[in-house]
Amino acid sequence: MIDAAGNDAATVRRILVIGIGAGSPAHLTLQAIEAINRADLFFVFDKGEAASELVAAREAILAAHRRAPWRVVPVESPRRRAEARVHPAAEGGEEGGAAPADPALPGPAGAYRAGVADWHGARAGRLAQAIAAQLPPGGTGAVLVWGDPAIYDSMLRILEQTRAHLALVLEVIPGISAIQALCAAHGQVLNAVGEKVTITTGRRVLADYPTGGGSLVVMLDDGSGLAALIAREARARAAGASPLLIWWGAYLGMREEMLASGPLHQVGHDILARRAQARARRGWIMDVWLVRG
Repeated sequence: MIDAAGNDAATVRRILVIGIGAGSPAHLTLQAIEAINRADLFFVFDKGEAASELVAAREAILAAHRRAPWRVVPVESPRRRAEARVHPAAEGGEEGGAAPADPALPGPAGAYRAGVADWHGARAGRLAQAIAAQLPPGGTGAVLVWGDPAIYDSMLRILEQTRAHLALVLEVIPGISAIQALCAAHGQVLNAVGEKVTITTGRRVLADYPTGGGSLVVMLDDGSGLAALIAREARARAAGASPLLIWWGAYLGMREEMLASGPLHQVGHDILARRAQARARRGWIMDVWLVRG
């Protein structure tokens, strides 16, 4: 049978990219549950012992929603080279200056993007090998993606590169994002009335903070982005600026969920201490935060 895109369903492998929410089995949509039960097997990147709890969480989701036995194919994740956590203010001179956007440009930001591109390429190669070896032509595999596959996750980019190695049909199932889970946990609306929302990473906090008003959501922060904003806000308050408010969450949807909120200058350092302790204790942390004036 030939599908609408002209692919022979009997010979082309299909990969379901399933958004599984922020950590709770209850976060899965009906569409995600249907997709989980349609897959023949599941590919999971193995990032080592520190992330084994994340693999176990995926297994718990499968146990809660899969109606038949399942098979997981671990794919060893290549090690990613470490880059300095660079904030554009440190690179461009003026606080909030733009970082270089081209990996070919010199400087830490360009080196970071080049490093990520190399890492994605290596992951794509290993995933292609696993799919070719474990999923027969015409079969349906799946990858379970935290949150929503379209929001600050690399799996879709990796799978696009994987398609350079073998023919694949991709089907994306959206999921509840960490941003939605954070707002729900705190009972907050994401945006202020009539104001914009900026979503960024810890690396770009100082560059992307909406000084003219609005809300900032920060993902993929190792704590250095929050620390940089705490320092800048201290200088701004000394000059008479209004305090910022923060809503923070880690391990959202899991039993170990951690939440904090309040004026940034009052709770910011406590959040940094709590996230450092949690990461040291468990070997990993996934958190997200919302801030606005």
